[in-house]
Amino acid sequence: MSIALKQVFNKDKTFRPKRKFEPGTQRFELHKRAQASLNSGVDLKAAVQLPSGEDQNDWVAVHVVDFFNRINLIYGTICEFCTERTCPVMSGGPKYEYRWQDDLKYKKPTALPAPQYMNLLMDWIEVQINNEDIFPTCVGVPFPKNFLQICKKILCRLFRVFVHVYIHHFDRVIVMGAEAHVNTCYKHFYYFVTEMNLIDRKELEPLGSSRPRDGT
Repeated sequence: MSIALKQVFNKDKTFRPKRKFEPGTQRFELHKRAQASLNSGVDLKAAVQLPSGEDQNDWVAVHVVDFFNRINLIYGTICEFCTERTCPVMSGGPKYEYRWQDDLKYKKPTALPAPQYMNLLMDWIEVQINNEDIFPTCVGVPFPKNFLQICKKILCRLFRVFVHVYIHHFDRVIVMGAEAHVNTCYKHFYYFVTEMNLIDRKELEPLGSSRPRDGT
C-alpha cells in the first residue's frame, strides 16, 4: 500500500476499534493463512475456498470479522461526506432503500438517514462479534447452531455499505486514490459470500453490473 493510501486509511478514520484474534488460537492461524494468501497475489476465487480439513464455522468467523474491520474502515474514509443532508435515506440508488430493524428500539423496518443507519449497523455487528456465545474465542467452545444464519445477516447488511459507497460516494473514493483498494475488498467479499453461499443472489442485485470480473 502506498504512503498516500496509508494516509487515507489511517486508524483515526476507523469507525470502531478492530476486533483481533488471540495469538496461538486456531482462528488466529486461519486469519494469518487467509492474509498470507491475499498478500501473495493468489487468485481471490481460490483464496476464499475452505481449506482442506478446516472447520467451516471457523473459516466464516475469521472472514466476518475481517470484513467488518475492512468495510468499517472504508466507510470511515467517506463518512464526513455521508450526512443527513446528502443522504437523508439509506439507499443504493433510486431503486433500493434499506430500512433498519433490530428488534430492540426499531421493532419494525424504519427509514433512516444513511449515517444513522451506518452507526446502528456497526454497533449491532460489533455486539454480535464480541458476544462469546456467538463468536466463541476459547478453544473447544462450540459455535451456536444458528451461527451461519447470524453471519448471513451480518454479511447481507455489510454488503449494503458497499452498495451505498459505490453508488453515492465513489467519486470521493476516486479523489482519495482508494479505488483499487475498495475494488479489491469488494471483489474479496463478493467471491467469499458467493463461494460459501452466504448471501441470497437477489440481495446482490444493486451492484449487479459491478460484479467482479477477472482482471478488474
